[in-house]
Amino acid sequence: MPVYQRRTRVAAPLERVWEFHSDTSGLKALTPTWMNLEIEAVRGPDGEENPDELVAGTDIEMSMQPFGIGPRQRWTSRILAREANEKTAWFRDDMVDGPFRNWVHTHRFRADGDETVLEDRVKYTLPCGPLGDLAGVFGGLGLEPMFRARHRETKAYLE
Repeated sequence: MPVYQRRTRVAAPLERVWEFHSDTSGLKALTPTWMNLEIEAVRGPDGEENPDELVAGTDIEMSMQPFGIGPRQRWTSRILAREANEKTAWFRDDMVDGPFRNWVHTHRFRADGDETVLEDRVKYTLPCGPLGDLAGVFGGLGLEPMFRARHRETKAYLE
């Protein structure tokens, strides 16, 4: 399975960076506008609508229409795990339903003095069976603009 990674240093404390990434307003703020993201529903593990925090078991239903072209693509993400302490924090989500055959995204945050090192790691499998597998090695090229924009926006919001 191909892996995409991006790491950025943010001149903001871990607590602030972690809080920003802990609800859907952060997701919405960090998704490039050209993706035309809409959060359609958020359900906690107990079925609660719009929980205050994205804990393990939370489902996020969204749709995107990159560049406004074609039909909206549906995507359901589930928070698999989430941990935080004074020095590090992380959460992992996967795609329950959406355009990829597989997608597991780990968000890591590490305190470094008054700054935070942010790392995104995505393991994915493209659609279209064997053709998608062949193209998978180039999939990072498609992910790079989105994650570069997300990291740039994180810095803009928090620094």
